Amino acid sequence: MKQSRGGVTAAKGFLASGVHVGIRKNKEKKDLALIWSEVPCVAAAVYTTNRVKGQTLIVTQEHLADGRAQAIIVNSGNANTCTGEEGLKAARRMAELVSQYLPVKTEDVVVASTGVIGQQLDVSVIETGMPDLVKGLSRGGSIDAREAIMTTDTMKKEIAVIEELDGVPVTIGAMAKGSGMIHPNMATMLCFITTDCAIAEPLLRKALKEVVHVSFNRVSVDGDTSTNDMVVVLANGKANNAFIDKEDDNYSDFRDALQFVCVELAKMVARDGEGATRLIECTVGGAASEEQAESFAKGIITSSLVKTAMFGADANWGRILCAMGYTRSDFDPDKVDISFESPRGYIEVCKAGAPLPFSEEKAKKILNNQEVEIIVDLHLGEAEATAWGCDLSYEYVRINGDYRT
Repeated sequence: MKQSRGGVTAAKGFLASGVHVGIRKNKEKKDLALIWSEVPCVAAAVYTTNRVKGQTLIVTQEHLADGRAQAIIVNSGNANTCTGEEGLKAARRMAELVSQYLPVKTEDVVVASTGVIGQQLDVSVIETGMPDLVKGLSRGGSIDAREAIMTTDTMKKEIAVIEELDGVPVTIGAMAKGSGMIHPNMATMLCFITTDCAIAEPLLRKALKEVVHVSFNRVSVDGDTSTNDMVVVLANGKANNAFIDKEDDNYSDFRDALQFVCVELAKMVARDGEGATRLIECTVGGAASEEQAESFAKGIITSSLVKTAMFGADANWGRILCAMGYTRSDFDPDKVDISFESPRGYIEVCKAGAPLPFSEEKAKKILNNQEVEIIVDLHLGEAEATAWGCDLSYEYVRINGDYRT
């Protein structure tokens, strides 16, 4: 597998665009994106676990019930959530507009929104902007598309890889947005994945579910699960690889490449957490099961006290053990080892649940880095799991204190 360029247009047969239509007040901010496949695709998706769901997400669930799609339209600046029947009409109108301008069935259009909750979406500006949006479709349009879905994001989130399946190059490209309202089990983010792989829809759905579990379901910024989260993958088969219709080596290689894409994007989301100054990677090993390791890793990276300690580069490892203590999984605190690592070094701070003598100066140097790893050993078994989060800074409060303005 090798990395490529082009994001969602890296795979054969996919075009994208992004424009400003007026949903967002700032004219320099693009707010409408479109991804289109030249041919129909098999499709799969994973959605937010929040009981409150955006109107566009509801429409997308309806459209993807048959496992088929050909286009994705996304707006930023307005979540179209808690907007009732009028919001549903707006979401359906967005899909209709795509089918009016492109040879795509309305029911084969994925619709997504991100932005402020509880405000009606003005579809008229989308109608006005559709000609430019469609006209802008190109292989280079991934740049504009990824910009159009950003809200409080400060960095681009896209990736593409090429994996050879029996000698045939298959490409997977993706873009994502997410910076705040991020929490495990489909956290506040949108992710759109495109591939030219020829694969059966049930296996595409299975692969997506498997990789989301170990990527986007293990990332947290602030403990808030959004209402509009979705990860959608479209596969158009234009790579002309041997059709994947069983769980063979080709399926495994494709799934591994898809997992790499999703893990890298999940890390980008955590790194770009609102107000974040550092990415936190927490690996819990020596667990009796992967599920146990995962629960502890998630518990640690979601702890506000752990997050603030990381912001202050404070090796306050007691907060880590404390966070593990209120996680709903059994363990022996007297067996736990804790250490910290970054490109600036490695230090052990806790052994068998008790403090180790260590240099506070060295620990601070290690933690004062853009990427920090928390390593925990339970000494209960051989399983391990990794989760990703970020520190909690003053800037997070400022950003969310005036989010609507």
